[in-house]
Amino acid sequence: MSSQEKLSILSQAARAEIDHWLTKYPPEQKRSALLPALHIVQDENGGWLSPELIEGVAHYLGIPPVAAYEVATFYSMYDLQPVGRNKVKVCTSISCMLRGADELLAYMESHLGIKAGETTPDGRITLKKAECLAACGGAPAVMINRNYHENITPEKANELLDDLE
Repeated sequence: MSSQEKLSILSQAARAEIDHWLTKYPPEQKRSALLPALHIVQDENGGWLSPELIEGVAHYLGIPPVAAYEVATFYSMYDLQPVGRNKVKVCTSISCMLRGADELLAYMESHLGIKAGETTPDGRITLKKAECLAACGGAPAVMINRNYHENITPEKANELLDDLE
């Protein structure tokens, strides 16, 4: 892929938003904007990052593509394949597990007819496990898209899931 193709894969709106983030860091620290840049591009691409988009972000920030791949593959907040219109993440770390996260996840899998890591046939929901949502005091916690929900019961899960378009 040529330099121009790598740049053109990012929309003008995405580049403008990345530029905004770049103003928050010293000019020689463009790598610092990598996480928000990946979020911007992922959101614009229906919730997932293709290899071409990851390389486009790396090229735009002037960093090696491998640096962007390392981040995109390390953090669970980035998806590297198509996902549903809504991402539902159930925290499975110790605090949530002790308060019923495993049972909650099993209930949600049954309710949706899919397993964690899968997407409903209608493309409405991708269900995932999350290692930690940093909401231990409100365990079990669930993140839907970018919204946190705490103290989730099966009844509360029904309401949340059924309200998703």
